[in-house]
Amino acid sequence: MRKKRAEKRRVAPDPRYNDLIVAKFVNNVMEEGKKATARAIIYEAFDMIEKKTEQNPLDVFRKAVQNAAPSIEIRPRRVGGATYQVPMEVREERRLTLAIRWIKKFALDRRDKSMASKLASELIAAANGEGGAIKRRDEMHRMADANRAFAHFKW
Repeated sequence: MRKKRAEKRRVAPDPRYNDLIVAKFVNNVMEEGKKATARAIIYEAFDMIEKKTEQNPLDVFRKAVQNAAPSIEIRPRRVGGATYQVPMEVREERRLTLAIRWIKKFALDRRDKSMASKLASELIAAANGEGGAIKRRDEMHRMADANRAFAHFKW
């Protein structure tokens, strides 16, 4: 390895909820550097969650992210000319990143009026163990289970 690894950037916690995961979610939802717009969308979604579920929106959000996070994934590994799909544990940081990415992606695919209502619906669904992000996680776990025979190729 010639160059040293890039150091991880620390994200400042979110101003309203003082939470790192919310700040990362804001950064993921943000497009074209418009952080204020992304924050407004997420805060509006959190307000909708509070109205719909009458629970703390931060708790619903955390539960949704926790439910959507995969514990195992498959990664391609070349062994003697063949490529095997090897099931591997997912690092904590990557679990969080994948969960956030999937929640945003499946919220975008929903048929609601505003992005805030789409996000609110997807977060509530994920917190209840349903929705697109949960389906994606289950699909990933099924594929890892199907390829368990190649687990000895872990590196």
